[in-house]
Amino acid sequence: MNLTPICLAGPTGSGKTAAALAIAEFVPLEIISVDSALVYRGMDIGTAKPSREELAKVPHHLIDILDPSESYSAAEFVRQTQTLVKEIQARGRLPLLVGGTMLYFKALFVGLSAMPQADPELRAEIDADAAVRGWPALHADLATLDPVTAARLAPTDSQRIQRALEVWRLSGRPLSAWHGEHKADHASRLQQLPLLSLEPRQRQWLHERIARRLDAMLAQGLLEEVDALRRRGDLHPDLPSMRCVGYRQAWEALEQHWPIERLREAAL
Repeated sequence: MNLTPICLAGPTGSGKTAAALAIAEFVPLEIISVDSALVYRGMDIGTAKPSREELAKVPHHLIDILDPSESYSAAEFVRQTQTLVKEIQARGRLPLLVGGTMLYFKALFVGLSAMPQADPELRAEIDADAAVRGWPALHADLATLDPVTAARLAPTDSQRIQRALEVWRLSGRPLSAWHGEHKADHASRLQQLPLLSLEPRQRQWLHERIARRLDAMLAQGLLEEVDALRRRGDLHPDLPSMRCVGYRQAWEALEQHWPIERLREAAL
């Protein structure tokens, strides 16, 4: 059997998990998650994480590997995936890369620029500045330092504004300059992988599936899940984990101190 890794991508709600499990019924494989949210433990409902039964059907990797207080990067994903691919192939199984985080797929296909690594202390300083002045003010700073990057970011895109300012302060060069050079930092066979993409022909069909998924998440306890994360005391809304779609909105709603039942009714 050809053990060349295969990538399975698609938008939220397009059926990637079901498709992967269907393939697994005919091909001995192991799944590598390509999802920036599934890496976090305790974030199950809002990420539509595969169920215990689904996880038991076929080996999965890069799921539940980090606490929500930790950060994860495309570079870490690439390094771990390269190792996993070799290990899975050595077991005589097909590596199937499944997910919707296209930044991670892009990192595998074309490589990563050799830009500065994340600096937790510097990020904390930028976050503290944003807490006082607000992210739009930092976006204005970025527009002076790196107008190309600032032009493509919303004034409230805290994660990307933070990274752009971090790169500038660490290197003295704008993020756009690093992207312009874009020299791959690895020579990988993963650069020419076959990619299967689930692309619904009708957007309305996809929108309806997403709406039903949201209703199901609320019924399963999404708000309670986010509330439990808030009550831990060591998390905040600017963490990458809490900026995931669904968690960010639920956190903001819970900050209004409405009863959860009232929030659920309003959402439905």
